[in-house]
Amino acid sequence: MIFQEPIEWPDEVEMLVDGLEVEMEERALSREERALMDIYETVPILESEDRLHEFWQSPIDHQRVIKSFDLIGAQGIVDPLNASRWCGTRSEDRGAYTETEADYLSTIEEDLPAGMDELVDLVLEFIEEELS
Repeated sequence: MIFQEPIEWPDEVEMLVDGLEVEMEERALSREERALMDIYETVPILESEDRLHEFWQSPIDHQRVIKSFDLIGAQGIVDPLNASRWCGTRSEDRGAYTETEADYLSTIEEDLPAGMDELVDLVLEFIEEELS
């Protein structure tokens, strides 16, 4: 499995997310604001040891999160997420996958680091265009 350095969000993103966390207690977030929160909250899952398996086993709104990544143009993450949808129907234990399933998931996950590498730039561009 390919591991990479965790994403370090720029201060601009951290401050915006902190502000949105406070605001979401008082009002509904816009679709663009919700997309930013979805991405920010999902990145640690995608950086975990079980990556895509953990994403599909988590209680998040998977379709909304995928649409959020798509909204900012993160096709390098959307494609592996869509290709791994079948993980949502599997056991909670990644070790229970057949050898074929495990190999296929590993192949899909090989594409994930490239998508993660471009994520910060895509988020900053999205913030500039949609949330400024």
